[in-house]
Amino acid sequence: MKILQLCHKPPLPLIDGGCIAIHNITDGLLNNGQEVKVVAIETPKHPVKLNAMPKEYLQKTCFESVFIDTTPRFRDAFRALLHRQPYQINRFYSKSMASKLIWILEHETFDIIHLESIYVTPYIETIRKYSNAKIVLRLHNIEHQIWQRLADNETWPLRKLIYKTNARQLERVENSILQRVDGYMTISEPDHRFFEQTAPDVPGTIITFGLDMEKYDNEDDYIPSDEPSLCHIGSMNWSPNIEGVEWFLDEVWPEIHKAHPTLTFTLAGHNIPDKIYHRHDENVVIAGEVPDANEFIQSHDLMIVPLLSGSGIRIKIVEAMALGRVVITTSVGAEGLDIEDGKHLFIANTPEEFLNIINKCITTPDLCTIIGENARDFIAMNHNNDLITDQILDFYHKVTA
Repeated sequence: MKILQLCHKPPLPLIDGGCIAIHNITDGLLNNGQEVKVVAIETPKHPVKLNAMPKEYLQKTCFESVFIDTTPRFRDAFRALLHRQPYQINRFYSKSMASKLIWILEHETFDIIHLESIYVTPYIETIRKYSNAKIVLRLHNIEHQIWQRLADNETWPLRKLIYKTNARQLERVENSILQRVDGYMTISEPDHRFFEQTAPDVPGTIITFGLDMEKYDNEDDYIPSDEPSLCHIGSMNWSPNIEGVEWFLDEVWPEIHKAHPTLTFTLAGHNIPDKIYHRHDENVVIAGEVPDANEFIQSHDLMIVPLLSGSGIRIKIVEAMALGRVVITTSVGAEGLDIEDGKHLFIANTPEEFLNIINKCITTPDLCTIIGENARDFIAMNHNNDLITDQILDFYHKVTA
């Protein structure tokens, strides 16, 4: 089967969960013997770094990209608002990318054109005109839900209005976009329920995020530290991550530090903003972008994911669980994962709940070992990339039949 994978960001380097989710599909299909061509949108936020891409990957995928300046501009956003257009999506469209696709589709034939996220759906009309391939849309999140939750948690009136407007515009797109594709894949069951209601006649399926478990194989059993440390890692150019970390540092960390003065909390990730660096919270270490995310996670005992908004599945939670680490997250952070609180990870939504769970982890270190083992077994059973790839190919065949 020959597949064109159109991405709203370069899959490599693996700087955030979205990149990992995109790349693991490519990797799984290639390992299965399928032919995959990758075309990506390059933006100021996600530039193409060819030196970070293995030569074998570039050769196998015939990787190509087009730069689009998606920098938010007030004039364009205001014009989109007046015309009730989804600015968040429209800024990913360019004539250069459309021309690139036309050239590719005139010279190559594909069985499937795989769209990564609604941000590349403006090119559907071009694809339909120049290709008979079936179009499959992979939905990473319910995008309007993310913006609505940000609006609900925002107190500044102007920013709240902007978030609400974005949510309404994105919801209109999400309620209509499935009528223009041949099939769709959601990453979680809650997301599938929403999209199934919007287009009950369009073939859809739930295909979650997969990992190459060999890359997460621990040679040694995890032994909790005498003085456990907390960590968080995530791309900090994503608004929900910034919102969650600021809430944790403002509301939760002071209580934890008061109860455990020697405990440390280390923050790592891509594009940590200056306002986080300049906080100088007690026993909080800002590591910034780290060379190896897995090594960073393994160097700490507890991973904190304090999300208040978001949608889909948090990739870093899945990775931490695959590494056998204990994750403490919110109900929003655990959405999309068919896990059991207290068995595979811990869920906390208030400062008191976070503190109680951390107290439990410190006083009963054997519990951390059990939770870590349960977590790894769960990911191996439910998020193995080989199984995920088989499910994707089965769905492709269903759509093309």
